[in-house]
Amino acid sequence: MDTTVPTFSLAELQEGLHQEEFRSCLAETGLFYLTDSGLSDADQKSAKDVAIDFFEHGTEEEKRAATSTIPTIRRGFTGLESESTAQITNAGTYSDYSMCYSMGLADNVFPPGDFERVWTHYFGRMYDVTQEVARQVLKTTGTEPVGGVESFVDCEPLLRFRYFPEVPEDRSAEEQPLRMAPHYDLSMVTVIQQTPCPNGFVSLQAEIGGAFVDLPAKPDAVLVFCGAIATLVTGGQVKAPRHHVAAPNRDQIAGSGRTSSVFFLRPDSDFSFSVPLARECGFDISLDGETATFKDWIEGNYVNIRRTSEA
Repeated sequence: MDTTVPTFSLAELQEGLHQEEFRSCLAETGLFYLTDSGLSDADQKSAKDVAIDFFEHGTEEEKRAATSTIPTIRRGFTGLESESTAQITNAGTYSDYSMCYSMGLADNVFPPGDFERVWTHYFGRMYDVTQEVARQVLKTTGTEPVGGVESFVDCEPLLRFRYFPEVPEDRSAEEQPLRMAPHYDLSMVTVIQQTPCPNGFVSLQAEIGGAFVDLPAKPDAVLVFCGAIATLVTGGQVKAPRHHVAAPNRDQIAGSGRTSSVFFLRPDSDFSFSVPLARECGFDISLDGETATFKDWIEGNYVNIRRTSEA
């Protein structure tokens, strides 16, 4: 199988070009780079800069104040190794070696200073682009969600900015191969703006044809993962790829830090889907009954991803 990750122009998809290639990509890998989205590296820089400044220079009191106390949503600051994707995917108990800031449409907790203004602008830019990507996926697969396309994409998005600092030696690839465990996204689509590791190491990888393939940052291009909701709303026409974040070898640790702005376009909490179809598509779902809502599915993951002292 060809493991090359294709690149599409959003402007050309909007014009109806490359539909067969795009349809094949959605069905086979659910993963692609996107250019001409109107979202540039400069859009990310100001949001990245204020977040990194807060991570590195915010006081403990400021970080506590910017940490949400609501366990069923992701908002505000999350400290280094405070979460474990491995726990919710039954891949182990190791932590996510990252720290994070999260924002949605409501219930946000902002650090002091200019943070709220900068992030509100960036969130809006990311939301617009991600909604348009979802429209193109629905158009190409001939999918009309219940209530219509516009109602479906006017939803409950989430932006998570992750900072992956250089790992200590006990988290190098020789000791613990991953910074974050393999998983698929519980989203319609996920749009990612990432910065490269200064030393050239590629940390983000996705499974294509049974092997994990490097996904390097590309200038002024975003990376798109289709999520499990895309699979379910299109009746199985779209693949939700598994991906993980790899750790560097000991001799690659220096210069291996990176950041990733990850925008999840998630459906409204009352979005209903077929539990048998979810299982048929290979999703790990423990819910009972024939149908379930997105709220039923997501809340358990949100609570369980928090790393406990026992883990």
